[in-house]
Amino acid sequence: MANEAVRVAAKRAGVRLWEVADYCGMADTTLSRQMRKELPKEKQQTLLGAVKAIAAQKGAQ
Repeated sequence: MANEAVRVAAKRAGVRLWEVADYCGMADTTLSRQMRKELPKEKQQTLLGAVKAIAAQKGAQ
């Protein structure tokens, strides 16, 4: 499956992909379409950073 690292990190952190899309300022459908094919490493790192930030916000609540 494409972008497995992002998917696994989000699942382990309890973060939904629509939350990642929202955090990155895009529609969830746009992220879903992008995730169908392997993204460049830079984009994956951006998404992983978003997962970490969202997880930290959830932990602080």
